[in-house]
Amino acid sequence: MLKVAFASNDRETVNQHFGAAEGFAIYALDGERAQLVELAEFPPESMDGNENKLPAKIASLAGCAAVYCLAAGGSAVKQLLAAGVQPVRLDDETPIDKLLKQISSAVKDGGIAWVDKAVKTQKSDTSRFDQMAEEGWEE
Repeated sequence: MLKVAFASNDRETVNQHFGAAEGFAIYALDGERAQLVELAEFPPESMDGNENKLPAKIASLAGCAAVYCLAAGGSAVKQLLAAGVQPVRLDDETPIDKLLKQISSAVKDGGIAWVDKAVKTQKSDTSRFDQMAEEGWEE
């Protein structure tokens, strides 16, 4: 399962700047279906360059492969990438359902670079754990 977050204040549209986001709708996708698994909500904030708000927002995205937003400052982008979360900037407000369809299609067929990388990483992690299980455990 691939987890993806969307910066949104209405849970239907990506319509928020990362640093000032009032919430993230977090979905799990497997290429066949997408399911809302979590909502992270924050008090309204201005885009004032105050970086103290970033750690809590980044922590709320633990386990997510990407976050879609309308914009993200340079510091937020660096911190997201360091946390293993790919920021995806959109030019216009976009319905989350439309993005979920695009991402699901990419999980199955490829075509979006960050999705391809995330799927490849998941497969290599899974095969590594399978290999460890086959080797057994001795104390």
